[in-house]
Amino acid sequence: MSECQTEGGFLDYSEDFYRSHGRRYSEVSHLRVRSTYINTSHPAFKGDMDLQARLVELAPGRKGLDAGCGPGARDVHHLWSMGFDIWGIDAVQGNILEAQRRHPEIADRVSVADLRQALPFPDTFFDFVMCNAVIQHIDPESLKATTLPELSRVLKPGGVLQLMFKNGSGVISVYDRVFGVDRAFLLYEETKILEILKEHGCDLIETGGRGELGGLIYFTDYKPVDHCVFYVRKSKALSTG
Repeated sequence: MSECQTEGGFLDYSEDFYRSHGRRYSEVSHLRVRSTYINTSHPAFKGDMDLQARLVELAPGRKGLDAGCGPGARDVHHLWSMGFDIWGIDAVQGNILEAQRRHPEIADRVSVADLRQALPFPDTFFDFVMCNAVIQHIDPESLKATTLPELSRVLKPGGVLQLMFKNGSGVISVYDRVFGVDRAFLLYEETKILEILKEHGCDLIETGGRGELGGLIYFTDYKPVDHCVFYVRKSKALSTG
């Protein structure tokens, strides 16, 4: 996301961060050395690949969007290589350029788009959407008015959204030892996020009867910062108007 000032005084320098560290971030991301977690609340969840496997299992089809794909678009490339009709967007142009440099075979599937604005896709276009560690850069007003409604809008009835975010309230500042810089992130409360999504026809998918991933899942990353991740399904009865 580009630099923005919120009413609470939070200044997001993420575009500067990715401009300086985007290629290194892509390298680290593709190694998946930061993609396993601690203090996970669900026994079936250890890292990103568990989440992704469950997402495509829950989705009604194979057309998906990575909303905030990051430098290198790791997950877009991975799913594309598995035969999914997957697309990726990111607000930082350098992140998209890094994805096109690293994976030229998906160059036409990744593009610049800001989640604080209307998405460049038709209504009910995707079977699934993933949005991982992105809303930490989006101010609450934009999140409620645009980001979450748009993620719901582009989902087909029965489609699934996977949303991961830094969990809590206010702002947290942490030292990122991998990149040697201080970073600040907005924190969000899961109940408030779910309330907004419910207004747009999306309901929490609970844990399956065989213990599959579902419900509210909590974990801590390497920084360390607490997170929440969950899946919601868009109502099949919801109007697309």
